[in-house]
Amino acid sequence: MNSICIKDISKSFNQKQVLKNLSLTVSSGEIFGLLGPSGAGKTTLIKILTGQLSYSGSAEIMGKSCDSLDRSIYSEIGMVMDNSGIYERLTCYDNMMLFAKFNNVKKDVVVNALKRVGLTDVKLSAEKLSKGMKQRLILARALLHHPKILFLDEPTSGLDPATANEIHRLLLELKADGTTIFLTTHNMIEAHKLCNHIALLNEGHIVEFGIPDDICRKYNKENMISILCRDGKTVTIINKPENATQIASYFAEEKVEAIHSSEPNLETVFMSLTGRELDI
Repeated sequence: MNSICIKDISKSFNQKQVLKNLSLTVSSGEIFGLLGPSGAGKTTLIKILTGQLSYSGSAEIMGKSCDSLDRSIYSEIGMVMDNSGIYERLTCYDNMMLFAKFNNVKKDVVVNALKRVGLTDVKLSAEKLSKGMKQRLILARALLHHPKILFLDEPTSGLDPATANEIHRLLLELKADGTTIFLTTHNMIEAHKLCNHIALLNEGHIVEFGIPDDICRKYNKENMISILCRDGKTVTIINKPENATQIASYFAEEKVEAIHSSEPNLETVFMSLTGRELDI
């Protein structure tokens, strides 16, 4: 079953075409990653899917057209965007209670949501929170009503590795609970770690789509294996059946310190397809 279906989506601003005939599907219960540099159209697509922008083409979320979403759909989706609307003068708890009233959510759900993101004992107003703590608060708020689909726009951008890992852990827990997650990022390590499927977006076009490991193997032009030996030497061998005995001999003689295959990472693939880096 698909949670999101997009066909031939296009969007322009002031005669500049930002999205160009995009088509893709996102299965229920998966983490889907939309990768691309800043300005590629990632945020624009999320705004289309959540009913914030008009468009040409066809887009559906949970079987409902995105150009005519009724208010009931918002009880089934959550969003973490740059403009997430946290009230700076309120504490974490008071922010959550305010949004809980909007969504008819009970107090114990608020307490559990704050506990899940590690903010139960934080008494500071939102304006005094670190960026990582504020991002966790925004995520907790998006999860208050147990959405079926969660949209995340660069959720770990600018965060330290430890905080980013905490958010990654929570996202994997949500996926295990059956939540569909639509993630935009320019962090290829994050995408490879979290996503079931990804799409590489460049200048409004999807230039590649699939399972991260499959994409990396697809563009493995060298098909080499590098063996770092215990004596410090590196041996490079073409990865083909007739060399299997030679490779096995290094293991049999206990010479192997480390072994690496030559498939590229997602950023290398993106650069080979577009000539651009993901983080620009």
